[in-house]
Amino acid sequence: MSATPAFDARAEARRLARSARFATLATLDRTTGGPYPSLISAATDIDGTPVVLISRLALHTLNIEANPATGILFAEVGAGDPLVHPRVSVTTRAERSDDPRVRRRFLARHPGAAMYADFADFSFWRLVPQGAHLVAGFGRIVDIAASDLVLDMEGADGLVEAEAEALDHVNRDHSDAVSLYATTLLGLAAGDWRMSGIDPEGCDLADGDRFARLLFPFRVDGPVALRKALRVLAETARARQ
Repeated sequence: MSATPAFDARAEARRLARSARFATLATLDRTTGGPYPSLISAATDIDGTPVVLISRLALHTLNIEANPATGILFAEVGAGDPLVHPRVSVTTRAERSDDPRVRRRFLARHPGAAMYADFADFSFWRLVPQGAHLVAGFGRIVDIAASDLVLDMEGADGLVEAEAEALDHVNRDHSDAVSLYATTLLGLAAGDWRMSGIDPEGCDLADGDRFARLLFPFRVDGPVALRKALRVLAETARARQ
């Protein structure tokens, strides 16, 4: 009988942030100073930093411009009592971003946002983690340092530069492998699965409104390591068929 894998609070917190399409954003009301929660669409930068696209017509954006102290709650909601499912509350500091990568990664998670992303009142923001609190079940309530929530990108410049081209290549020429990753390795229902993001720890898969997270067998820091990791995953998936 195989042993139950040890619980990794840091990995679970990162998974929750990477897998979420929506989250609760907490800002400080610019007139009262009190907390103001709002529902937002969310994605992550390549290092795992949460990113959002918000309008200056919204109160939360005006609040951020007055005070960048923010927070974001990622929750995995399933059947039954929502309080038995994992969630992570992240204390953040908002920074406006014009980085094309942030835009690309957000729109890969929310393609419908492309119709208004260029409106003058909309802007992208990175919510830089300052710390986090994970609630993942009985005995699994853990404070997490910011450095454990985001990935160390040292030495991974090659992957950052190659991500967009690699995604295009994989989705165009290896869609059969992506489907195997989703159905065989993750046990998900068949569909039009595509790879929507790549980072040193793993990749994000998407099929319409469905999203999944697949970890690499080892850290990936550039195109060579990426090809090797994807090949290992494909061989593992085919061996299980």
